[in-house]
Amino acid sequence: MFDGLIGFTGSLLAGLADIVSPVAGANATALAIVLFTLAVRVLLLPLTLRAARGERIRQRLAPQVGKLRKRHRHNPEKMAREVRALYAKEGGSPFSGVLPSFAQMPFFMLLFQVASQPSTHTLFGAPLGAQVASVVGAYGPFGVPVLVFAAVIAMIAGVAWVSSRRAARAAEAVTDQPPLLRKIMPLMPFGAVLAALFLPLAAALYLLATTAWSAAERALLFPKPATA
Repeated sequence: MFDGLIGFTGSLLAGLADIVSPVAGANATALAIVLFTLAVRVLLLPLTLRAARGERIRQRLAPQVGKLRKRHRHNPEKMAREVRALYAKEGGSPFSGVLPSFAQMPFFMLLFQVASQPSTHTLFGAPLGAQVASVVGAYGPFGVPVLVFAAVIAMIAGVAWVSSRRAARAAEAVTDQPPLLRKIMPLMPFGAVLAALFLPLAAALYLLATTAWSAAERALLFPKPATA
């Protein structure tokens, strides 16, 4: 069944590439990957809206949750039950914010499998199925394909920096979190940069498109981090 899904995804990307080829030319497959990513994010928009609603509920309940944690700090099980009950009363969940990220994983894995197969498709001369190390080895550190890869990774880093600043403000607003977690949260967006260094260029394009979409969603749909 998984092979069938990989074949279907490959056929879908090929069809999208055929549609955009009059405009994109040799870069049609790369554009098709971006369009595929945006289509996935549109499909997941209901989960994102639910996550945004959950974030508003989380901010509203934060003072009460903080009191519960202090009151039951020696009884974690009771604290967890009362926090769940508090969220359930408001029609929310403390885990609603992770739903869009988990829902993307099957699509990302499919695209990764498709990208890992031998292919002649490129982005401005950079093979979509190649990784940074192989591109540097084949074209040298200053070859055009290497510069294309570097540009994609630099854009991912820029999006990660924007997301990191927002995560840092959110971490500052949640004063009852463990200090280590508050330090780690602003670093998490840069995981996409690290992944792009080891993934095929096609997967890096997916990361660029999906992280940019996520940053836009955060800015437009999610509430601003509350001040502590």
